[in-house]
Amino acid sequence: MSAPVVIFAVGNPSRGDDAIGPELCARLDAWLRDEKLADRFALIEDFQLQIEHALDLSGRQLALFIDAGAGTPAPYVFRPIVPAEGIAHTTHALPPEAVLQVYRQTEAAAIPPAFVLCVRGESFELGEALSRPAESNLQAAFALLTRLCRQSTLADWQGMARRQPAFCLT
Repeated sequence: MSAPVVIFAVGNPSRGDDAIGPELCARLDAWLRDEKLADRFALIEDFQLQIEHALDLSGRQLALFIDAGAGTPAPYVFRPIVPAEGIAHTTHALPPEAVLQVYRQTEAAAIPPAFVLCVRGESFELGEALSRPAESNLQAAFALLTRLCRQSTLADWQGMARRQPAFCLT
């Protein structure tokens, strides 16, 4: 039996604020274990999304994609997403909407409701640590993540998303 919620954390820990996704994943993993909620969530960390990640959506009730964004409003944007065709020209480094579309095209099952948490990053240079603004944004995003994990129903997530701007630049 798979966990009802899958969380994808995307980013490169060697590229400054691009480490936001992996850092949130590590913090969330520890928090979920402490809170005895780990069995409800599948955490998947990777440098980028691939078509194979569509298979990780199977049997899920909710999906969340976490990434850093340059130009994203601070501290973050949390919003629902839907499958979209024609976003990527290759099968390398897909946006979340394209992963949902791959699932739609390959599986004979309903797509789980999906959301994006895009956290503002400032500096994405190779070999850099998280910037101070990114660390602050990460803290705010982690607070949202803990609320999402405590209230992991579609209605709760939709309510939290309605209080956000309707865009996310990644």
